[in-house]
Amino acid sequence: MSEKDFFNRLTEQYEGQLPFVAYRKPAVSEKDDCDLFAIMQKDDTLYRVEDYTEHGFVFSPFDQAGDTVLIPVPVPGRAVSSGVLHTRCKGIKEETEKEWKATGDTLSGERHIELVKQGVRAIKNGKLEKVVLSRKQQVPLHQPDVIGIFRRLLGLYDDAFCYIWYHPKVGIWFGATPEILLRIRENRLYTMALAGTQKFRGKEDVVWGSKEIREQQVVTDAIVDSLRFKVNRLKIAPAKTQRAGNLLHIKTDIEAELAKDFKCGHIASLLRELHPTPAICGFPRKEAMQFIREHEGYSRTYYSGFLGELNMDSGRDGTEVGRNSAFYVNLRCMQVRGEEATLYVGGGITADSDPEAEWQETVNKSETMRKVLV
Repeated sequence: MSEKDFFNRLTEQYEGQLPFVAYRKPAVSEKDDCDLFAIMQKDDTLYRVEDYTEHGFVFSPFDQAGDTVLIPVPVPGRAVSSGVLHTRCKGIKEETEKEWKATGDTLSGERHIELVKQGVRAIKNGKLEKVVLSRKQQVPLHQPDVIGIFRRLLGLYDDAFCYIWYHPKVGIWFGATPEILLRIRENRLYTMALAGTQKFRGKEDVVWGSKEIREQQVVTDAIVDSLRFKVNRLKIAPAKTQRAGNLLHIKTDIEAELAKDFKCGHIASLLRELHPTPAICGFPRKEAMQFIREHEGYSRTYYSGFLGELNMDSGRDGTEVGRNSAFYVNLRCMQVRGEEATLYVGGGITADSDPEAEWQETVNKSETMRKVLV
């Protein structure tokens, strides 16, 4: 399918108010062609994940008490009213002469700074080691072109998992996330610990402060502990700096071998152990979750949940299925309702956090989504 036909089909699907997801995985190198996939439902049925033996694309909330929804793919022996599209292109480059400057309103700043102060106090009182605190920001839009927004995401962020997800009974979401929650390919497992943030200023060889190093180590330790007795031959790579758009993070790659009797349904158990990680919730998890519920003042819904392929083989035709899954944390994301976009941003808080600096970090992170709205 040509690139033009691919985007025309997305437009038709959206205008017909039918569910779909379109996405592109991060480029391995600048010379790579990019693979774009889309799964298109032919009716507006709202499918839910029951036990992770399903096949398709999942969209899961931050709070796992909520429903994980599914856009299914055709599987032999199962009647599913959907189809898969695929196209390859030489890379979509976004060119704009408009310059965007990170901004944030004063009232939101005051509220977030006070929220961070509350988090720091709780940590110093011994209730938490780390908590991730977030906020949302509304941005007015005028006659939004949702497929155009997705194209701009693709053009700006080739180092991220970029997606557009739509269901008339749920809403429309966009994202450009740098973080893999869990990837399974046959008998291998991969995940990452990604935390600590500073703005990219032209070079990736940077010095990290003790606050960021400690924050990222908490995430690494928690992920390793959650997997230690569920996998074989756990391998933890040295931490390194990872660029994600206009930001830098500290990343630790974690790999392991799955048991020979591992089945698709066992994915649910792994996800319960991993999600939410300390990178999006905090540590200890139970106490951090309680603090978030009591103090953030809004429901995150799908922000900092996860999304991605469930039991699929990412062949070019998109039709083969197997024991292959890839889930990404839903960061650098937004929801569009009518002529308004809601952006979601947050940051990890430790005892060493500076509230004003944490506020500025959320402003910097909001740039990812605001750029595509220019």
